[in-house]
Amino acid sequence: MVTSSDTANLHLFRASARLEEKFNSVLGSVHGLSLKDALLLRYVADAEGGRLSRIELAKLLSVSPSTVTRTTAPLEKRGFLGRESHPHDARFAYVVLTKAGKRAVADAQATFERLSAEIFRDRWKPAEIETLGSLLGRLA
Repeated sequence: MVTSSDTANLHLFRASARLEEKFNSVLGSVHGLSLKDALLLRYVADAEGGRLSRIELAKLLSVSPSTVTRTTAPLEKRGFLGRESHPHDARFAYVVLTKAGKRAVADAQATFERLSAEIFRDRWKPAEIETLGSLLGRLA
């Protein structure tokens, strides 16, 4: 027997996959970034002090710290990210944005906002979008 919760989850998974596909496609073609890359850069940009540990990034992206390491390496090579040592523990480092990374975040954010508006345009009222954001925020 299919429950309403099961149906809601299936719709959510399908919607998530479609959104990820669309954002990956556009962010990739316009900025050369995947959605995960753009989110990682944005999380660092939005972080207090403009820096995050790999463990903090892993939690935000819902991935392992080793996946964060594999994701940050190409972004470091492209000059978007750098490393900052911990002042009291040399084994610990933060991920920080470079100037190029800040530009990339700003550019990707403009595209992200445009795509977000397109997705909801002509389908949902502003109050519905706000409610959806609130409800999904309770899941996150």
